[in-house]
Order: sequence, then structure tokens, then C-alpha cells
Amino acid sequence: MEFQDVVRRRRMVRKFTDEPVAEESVRRIMRNAVRGPSAGFSQGQGFLVLQGEDVQRFAAKFEWWSNEDVKKAPVLVIPFSAKDVYLDRYAQADKGWTDRDENHWPVPYWDIDTGMAALLILQTAVDEGLGAVFFGTSRDEWPAIRAEFGVPESYSPIGVIAIGHPAETGVSDGASPRTRQRRPFDEVVHWGQWG
Repeated sequence: MEFQDVVRRRRMVRKFTDEPVAEESVRRIMRNAVRGPSAGFSQGQGFLVLQGEDVQRFAAKFEWWSNEDVKKAPVLVIPFSAKDVYLDRYAQADKGWTDRDENHWPVPYWDIDTGMAALLILQTAVDEGLGAVFFGTSRDEWPAIRAEFGVPESYSPIGVIAIGHPAETGVSDGASPRTRQRRPFDEVVHWGQWG
């Protein structure tokens, strides 16, 4: 699929069939995820891929996570960011922030880089002919997620991505499921000066 088609077709899919996802597709999705940008090449992301019984375990343990249509997705990916990996990397001699002070960072690049990896997952799913949806997690649930799946305390989930074969086909028309329209291009993109 051409890249512009991937971008145009990418949408949050909330209804899945029960058709399994090929292991080759899952591996390609995850190989692309780890190719995302990373400040200082810190590589402070981790990904938990759940399939089969592990998806059922997640669904049973975390009933809040989504509606019945999304729960049919055969693959879940939980992208995690690791702030300490970035702070450690930037304390090294070639970066020089030996105090590890978070105030050096204007924004939390550990979360931004992990978000970019999540977008690569969403885009690669489209390229594989699949659908995907990203949804958030409650900070209150993080300890339970870590405990259930053996995730180190230093890794924080930025959300969950459900992946599967879409039950509905079509290309996004730019509207949300509640018919909220995409903001006009000229209201969002500013050339040379804002406004």
C-alpha cells in the first residue's frame, strides 16, 4: 500500500471480526514500532504484545478497558515509556545532564517517543490490511497491569492498542464516530505566522 493510502485509511477501528491475525503481520507491526524516533537514541520504550489467552486474561482482569466489539480484537499491544532510561542516557558524558533533572526536558520525550511508536503500530496495522484502535489507561490501573504481566515499575503504559480484522470497511471521511468533523486545514496549519 502507498504511504498516502495508509495515512488516508488510518482510523480508529472499534469493531473487529474474530479472524486471527497472522503472526507474520504481528511481527512486522512490532518491527516497525521499534524503528520510531528516540531522543538521544535512548530507546526507552517497551511493548507488551498479548495474543490468545493473554488477551482473554487482560479482558477478565481489566473489565473497564473497552466495549464488547473491541474485545474481539485478537491482539493487544501495550506501549510503555521508561523515563529513567532517558534520564540515564542524558546523564552520560556525550549529553552531560549528570544531575538527571527532569527540568532539562521541556516536555516528556519518553512519552512522546512512545506515542510515535504507537502511531507506527497503527499505521503498520493499516498497511497489513488490519484495523486498530488506541485507547488510554487509568493511572490507577498501572500497578495492576504491571503486576499481572510482570512489567517493571519503571515502565508506564501510555495506552493500549487493539489490533484485528475490521468488521467494517471503508476509508475515514474525517469525522469521528460521533460525527464531529475534522477541523479545517487552514485553522490547524499556520504558514509563517500563527493566524
